[in-house]
Amino acid sequence: MANLMNEFPEIDIKQDEPLMKYTYTHTGGPADWLAFPKSIDEVKQLVQYARANQLPLTVLGNASNLIVRDGGIDGLTMILTKLDAITVDGNQVTAQAGAAYIDTTIAARDHHLSGLEFAAGIPGSIGGAVFMNAGAYGGETKQVVTAATVMLPDGTIERLDNAGLDFGYRHSSVQDNHGVVLDATFTLEPGDYDQIKTTMDDLNERRAAKQPLELPSCGSVFKRPQGYYAGKLIHDAGLQGYTHGGAQVSTKHAGFIVNIDHGTAADYVAVIEHVQATVKDKFGVALQTEVRIIGRN
Repeated sequence: MANLMNEFPEIDIKQDEPLMKYTYTHTGGPADWLAFPKSIDEVKQLVQYARANQLPLTVLGNASNLIVRDGGIDGLTMILTKLDAITVDGNQVTAQAGAAYIDTTIAARDHHLSGLEFAAGIPGSIGGAVFMNAGAYGGETKQVVTAATVMLPDGTIERLDNAGLDFGYRHSSVQDNHGVVLDATFTLEPGDYDQIKTTMDDLNERRAAKQPLELPSCGSVFKRPQGYYAGKLIHDAGLQGYTHGGAQVSTKHAGFIVNIDHGTAADYVAVIEHVQATVKDKFGVALQTEVRIIGRN
């Protein structure tokens, strides 16, 4: 296989780069090739190259709700955080895939636009938020996204409206068509700056009080099972503080698994599997992961 750094000298590309340097869990083995495209055109070049050369392609944003296995990732991995432009036009905010959701909420606030307050503390990128319909505190991305630009695996670009994104609980059509989110447009309502800021500050204070933000984690690990709360089930199963290697069910919030001492992805997966087995045994509830687990063992 050709050397990608020679193929694309203008793109920041690293070989055998440890992904633990980029994930919120501080775990993850090396990417065979890791690229940081800084334009849509560079994304398209890489997508088309991967397709033409039958190179596995993985796309990451902030890697906040993600576990990369210790064996790393085959082929080409793209991190889109250099695609971070945010523009405001009237009551619409358009943010590129690599823009932080938090920065997007701040841009909306500063333009006196309401509707994104729920996302004030969500640590992911816009691309990841659309990909998985990220939500918090009663709000979901699907409620405010009116369109997104998506690049399909063959390099063609489509503009999908809200219906075309087929949002569900932690789901969008981008997961099904294996596309790459390039940007998203949020349609918001005019609001009062002070009121918007107060709401955002309140949610961030609640998040900081309840969640273990001081330790590396992959965010909320499990989807909410119908009729239950994952964190309460885990707490009631007596699993808070359960530790395997360097990964631990948070003693602050049972819905989080934190890296307390050089934990590995294998440690995380072992804790997840133990929690799933215990909760199933005690309560008959099958916990499904919200966090994406990718890569080779």
